[in-house]
Amino acid sequence: MKKLLMKLLTGLVLALSVGAAGAAELLLGAGDVVKIGVYGNPDLAVETRVNDAGMVTFPLIGDVQVGGLSTADAEKKISGLLEQGGFLKKAQVNILITVVASQQVSVLGQVNRPGRYPLDARRSVLDMLAVAGGIAPDGGDTVSLIRKRDGKTTKQVLDVVGMVRSGEMAGDLELASSDVLFVDRAPRFYIYGEVQRPGAFRVERDMTVAQALSVGGGLTVRGTERGIRIKRRDASGKIVVVDGKLDDLIQSDDVLYIKESLF
Repeated sequence: MKKLLMKLLTGLVLALSVGAAGAAELLLGAGDVVKIGVYGNPDLAVETRVNDAGMVTFPLIGDVQVGGLSTADAEKKISGLLEQGGFLKKAQVNILITVVASQQVSVLGQVNRPGRYPLDARRSVLDMLAVAGGIAPDGGDTVSLIRKRDGKTTKQVLDVVGMVRSGEMAGDLELASSDVLFVDRAPRFYIYGEVQRPGAFRVERDMTVAQALSVGGGLTVRGTERGIRIKRRDASGKIVVVDGKLDDLIQSDDVLYIKESLF
């Protein structure tokens, strides 16, 4: 299932190429670089950066406030100013965003290409994971979405594997500027003693002690299923030792010790 999910997330990258129409909804902001052209007037073509005040400087009309506007609205505003100033009778302005710097999302943790990515169109959680190359092999099944609104920081844990399995995509939330996606390392359990392959392994969903033994290669000739001890932390954080039964569920950071048979 993990490999299937990674293929799905990677495949979404191809679908993002059709998002050009959504780019028209992007609001301009400080740091964005735009190319502005006027049909039939090549001498008015400029490439400029939106300054910290949300303005661009354009020939004939000077500084124009475009921060917070979509490209379509900014085109109409510049066209109107050119016509109102008597510079052109009918101005057909086109704006192309070449660098998106004002609206970005951070994708961190166990993804194949962590980094900051522009919101150059409407993007959901799964979209942005695909842009970051998908979840890495050591990544977990859940993604933390951290966002700041009105001075308050919130965190939501989204079960991306559960969404894909069930087809219920309500949790595939739309992202906004400054959102952070963090993919934690998958939970691990540890097994040692009389098993063929002692070591640390990934905890799969609803994994039982019997399945954990299988991942560890099974018992050695001296091992016994009646001699399983599990060290784990209780609700207070204290380490306790419990007898393990084959149908018990494995928890994150469990340490399984397989004892030697006395007979």
